[in-house]
Amino acid sequence: MTAPTALIHVQHLLGTGHVVRAAAIGRALVDLGVPVTMVCGNTVPPTLDARGLDVVCLPPVRARDAHFKEFLDETDAPIDDAWRDNRRDLLLKAFNDVRPDILLSETYPFGRRKFAFEMLPLLQAARARATPPLIASSIRDILVRKPDPRKEETMAEIANRFYDLVLVHSDPDYVRLEDSFPFTDRVAHLLRYTGFVHTGTRAEPPSGEGDNEVIVSCGGGAVGTHLLDTAVHARAVSRAANDLTWRLLVGHDVPEERFTALRATLPQGVIAERARPDFPGLLKRARLSVSQAGYNTVLDVLAAEVPAVFIPFAQVLETEQSHRAQALAGRGLATIADEKTLTPEALAQAVDAAMALPRGRERVGHEAQMRGAETSAELLLRAWEESR
Repeated sequence: MTAPTALIHVQHLLGTGHVVRAAAIGRALVDLGVPVTMVCGNTVPPTLDARGLDVVCLPPVRARDAHFKEFLDETDAPIDDAWRDNRRDLLLKAFNDVRPDILLSETYPFGRRKFAFEMLPLLQAARARATPPLIASSIRDILVRKPDPRKEETMAEIANRFYDLVLVHSDPDYVRLEDSFPFTDRVAHLLRYTGFVHTGTRAEPPSGEGDNEVIVSCGGGAVGTHLLDTAVHARAVSRAANDLTWRLLVGHDVPEERFTALRATLPQGVIAERARPDFPGLLKRARLSVSQAGYNTVLDVLAAEVPAVFIPFAQVLETEQSHRAQALAGRGLATIADEKTLTPEALAQAVDAAMALPRGRERVGHEAQMRGAETSAELLLRAWEESR
């Protein structure tokens, strides 16, 4: 049997979690013999593992801020209708060039509503083919709730109209889709839980780095700099971790001048450097992790079996990270500090409490399913074979 071809569409806007997940699924498909084209709608982060993937970069766009109401092109100008028309045409060209047997959209239609200008034409083109591809959606464990339930209902309508599968990248013993999506019953026949998509330990850190340290990270996005600024001063007021090295990992989206200014303020015992591909390895050696509660970071924490402090990103109407942090805190695996009231003293208090949590083999309870990328690839290939 000839192997199918796959096209993955991913649009990350602030952080890098979406493209990291999409690339992991792409690599798992490649491991099964499936040629994969990944179409990216924003700049590919320098730490991304895209081995084996044919990466097509559309004109990049990002969100101005966490309101997700204004989107900027590569020149920091707001996108307009001409820009949208060009993006749509380039995406359709990529689809027609690849002619995939499997089409996977990351997030859409359960988010990225503002990108319907290109996604709906893509889905219509796919369904119009004489032999349509298998069409699947790839969504994380928790969706961001919408104030208008009609928008959520529309997500379910689009899924039922165009999609064959919805891959939910969660362990249902931790988080279920109905916890954050009120119309889950309408798409239940499409759902497949894959377990969490964890990329695993990559490069091994140099000897000694990370040992018994407090690792503070803001992922790959530009929204965690307040956490980093606070951590610089929190070490001195912590009672349980003031004698440990605190290593601050700064995302590559943080401008160089901002990074330089942060490093200029560092007291003794605090290190600041750019985000590293060996971050999971650092966590395995660490005494404590301090971070936001993005999908990929939380999975790295779970896999490392290291106690954690989560400061969930909760600006505007964001609820996803708070929900995820609470799921782990409820299992005694983490403490939580409030982003809106975060001070060095408040962070130090959360750190001190987390230092008393169990670590490694002392942790008990359900072991999370972490083979989401591999399971996703297997489900997609099986569904394609059954559809022939």
